Amino acid sequence: MTSAAEAMGMTLPGFASIPAPDSRHAQMSAQTGRRIVEMVWEDLKPSDVITAKSIDNAITTILALSGSTNAIVHMIALARRTGVELTLDRFDELSRRTPVLANVRPTGQYLMEDFFYAGGLPAMLAELGDLIDGTQATVNGRTLGENIAGAEIFNDTVIRRRSNPLMPDNGLAVLRGNLAPNGAVIKPGAADPKLHVHTGRAVVFSDYNDMAARIDDDNLDIDENSVIVLQNAGPVGAPGMPEWGQLPIPKKLLQKDVRDMVRISDARMSGTSYGACVLHIAPESFVGGPLAFVRDGDLIELDVPARKLNVKISDEEMAQRRAAWTPPKPRFERGFGAMHQGHVLQADSGCDFDFLVRKKDAQDEPEIH
Repeated sequence: MTSAAEAMGMTLPGFASIPAPDSRHAQMSAQTGRRIVEMVWEDLKPSDVITAKSIDNAITTILALSGSTNAIVHMIALARRTGVELTLDRFDELSRRTPVLANVRPTGQYLMEDFFYAGGLPAMLAELGDLIDGTQATVNGRTLGENIAGAEIFNDTVIRRRSNPLMPDNGLAVLRGNLAPNGAVIKPGAADPKLHVHTGRAVVFSDYNDMAARIDDDNLDIDENSVIVLQNAGPVGAPGMPEWGQLPIPKKLLQKDVRDMVRISDARMSGTSYGACVLHIAPESFVGGPLAFVRDGDLIELDVPARKLNVKISDEEMAQRRAAWTPPKPRFERGFGAMHQGHVLQADSGCDFDFLVRKKDAQDEPEIH
């Protein structure tokens, strides 16, 4: 996300990938503080920097890094607070054209420290070339193109050339189907390629506590071809959409050397996690999304190249299950929790509060200081 912020023009150039213990962080903080004061005198505001094109630059950067699936939620929320109607479809459109150049974990081999010493973000942005709009303004008063001019790659094993990408595209992928009519996401590079197209029998857990209690039970009816399903882990249902999406592989399968399985949920997962984990299913199960109606033994179809996620039941059967479904009791009756559940948006809309989204016709509203 720091790399996205830099590509969007919202940090000083060259700072995004500085290693954690590096003394250049002190330089970054001092220079940032100095520049913020200058920006006040210049009346340079975030609204002068963040545009639909600079947001595209940030998304392209995330995809070239094969960045965290969390970035999708963050970027959609950020964009909509500025009045830019960013959608999952835009992520998928850019994903299909953006090569993965950063050979860093969990998709690649190296660490962000190696990425920094290989040339860092400016070098990768320069290598992306025409996929980045260099005319966009940044907080130092120069354009992004001016900031990255002359940047070099010092190790093209860590930062790949466009002619030799780690992956030609699909740093992230957006899935749709009768299980995720409003979308779901997966990081293809972090999953076992043989699972990109897979159909398996659902093993359903009604919530996190159910999963924790039964996942390692030797009597659990599951094998390596099964699809693990976690319900009620979304923005309202968990609540808060925790990082539960890297669902554990049952101990009895780990003992058989199974290292990846298809796992689906309406939760998130950490950017450093790996595996064939489908996340952010929208609408979530707690509010009546189709994930709520999946039962043990249903066949789940995942097809990443075709961007599909379906449960193999008829529309009629889905309608019957929906009609028989009883909504769960609200998590909260009062206080902040009640406000959260009444106003939080679904994952495809950024999980922000609905009252913080800036409407298109509100672009000229006076700013509140």
